[in-house]
Amino acid sequence: MNPYTPAPVQTDQSSHLMPTYGRQKIAFVRGRGAYLYTADGTEYLDALTGIAVCGLGHAHPVIADAIADQAHTLIHTSNLFEIPWQTAAAQKLAEVSGMEEIFFSNSGAEANEGAIKIARKYGNDRGISNGKIIVAEKSFHGRTLATLSATGNAKVQEGFAPLIDSFLRVPYGDVAAIEQLAAQRNDIVAFFVEPIQGEGGVNTAPQGFKYLEQLRELCDQHHWLLMLDEVQTGNGRTGQYFAYQHTHIKPDVLTTAKGLGNGFPIGAVMVQGQALGVLGAGNHGSTYGGTALGSRVVYTVIDLIQKENIVENAAKMGQYLVNQFRDRLANLDVTVRGFGMIIGIQLPKDCGELVAQARDKKHLIINVTAGNVVRLLPPLNLDQTQADDLLSRLVPLIQDFLK
Repeated sequence: MNPYTPAPVQTDQSSHLMPTYGRQKIAFVRGRGAYLYTADGTEYLDALTGIAVCGLGHAHPVIADAIADQAHTLIHTSNLFEIPWQTAAAQKLAEVSGMEEIFFSNSGAEANEGAIKIARKYGNDRGISNGKIIVAEKSFHGRTLATLSATGNAKVQEGFAPLIDSFLRVPYGDVAAIEQLAAQRNDIVAFFVEPIQGEGGVNTAPQGFKYLEQLRELCDQHHWLLMLDEVQTGNGRTGQYFAYQHTHIKPDVLTTAKGLGNGFPIGAVMVQGQALGVLGAGNHGSTYGGTALGSRVVYTVIDLIQKENIVENAAKMGQYLVNQFRDRLANLDVTVRGFGMIIGIQLPKDCGELVAQARDKKHLIINVTAGNVVRLLPPLNLDQTQADDLLSRLVPLIQDFLK
């Protein structure tokens, strides 16, 4: 089959898909690098990359070849048996993360479920039943019942009560609020947080990444697990392989997904320190977790990121984009923030309509989150020409919008 043959596109109203998404009226049939194409060949610059998923761009030839070769060789046997590619992928992931034990899941939500189970088991092993986990306001951890309960967004929780009662919520970056909880309760077992809140508006704590260092100190003091959700910020996105590596600390539990498979659905929960050995045989599992195919993709993605200096490029080009947006949007009451290739442009008013305007007028794919924040998640291997292309499409759009 011709690899560029477009899939059938159904345009009538007879779709049997459950209506859980407010889909845009556009379909892409192929991609290459930083660009997507519709069936008629129209090109779009993708500054969202599947919501931080395709960090190496679309249809990367090395990853495509690895998928094809492994699909012709062996896709799945189950975790009843040794899976050599899974062992190799875990070794690679341990090297870049600094973690010691790794469990492969199928998504970020599943990875975060694993982290929550680890915290529960950690507490029970210490005689704390229904141990509480501190989480942050405006957080997003997933759509399963437990991760939805951990998420700090009442809108996505609506209709799903009763939620899991294991979570205590504090303002993001507020260390005093954590200390107050610690003084009041003896049933806390963990703190679970995103180093940068993606869905919440590309938010960093007021004290920056020093926040993570303060959390590490508090968790050590109270014998809590420090658990970091790097589903979105991992795999080179922030200009370090993982965002916590902007500091000198390590978490006890680390989760990731999205860019881990460059579009192939796979996630991971990783442990070290106090969380090491908490889960044993029979405590957790996944039929599809870490298949031969998925694990080979992870190995290939990490190998490419290492060999092609992708993290360094993300840091360099991300800083260039942040500086250029700040300079070109000066005096418009706009705040630009970000690390590497996760960039938020906060406007002084809600700007959801910019998504359609960027798509239709500029052939640019962006996202708006938290109402008034343009979120950009370009490929980590974006080059100078593509970065300037992004600026030339988006800056005039924002300028016109704010006039």
